[in-house]
Amino acid sequence: MTLNKNNQEALTRDQVKEEKQSREKKKRIRVRLIPIWLRIIIVILLLGASIVLGAMFGYAVMGGGKAKDVFEKSTWTHIIDLVDKE
Repeated sequence: MTLNKNNQEALTRDQVKEEKQSREKKKRIRVRLIPIWLRIIIVILLLGASIVLGAMFGYAVMGGGKAKDVFEKSTWTHIIDLVDKE
């Protein structure tokens, strides 16, 4: 009887190990709500928007100009001339 009891314990231990392994395999599968390629695109868009909004804020609020003037070429040539002038 002890052999049968040991065999039953061994079977249950094996079953427990298999269940743990199947749970670990299930835990490793990860479904992403936002794919990585979309995350990269979102980060690039947010970076671009922050640069544009920062330039508009800096030119309009700190510089005393109009926010729309940031998009004109003459504004940037003037800024580059100021920076290059020594």
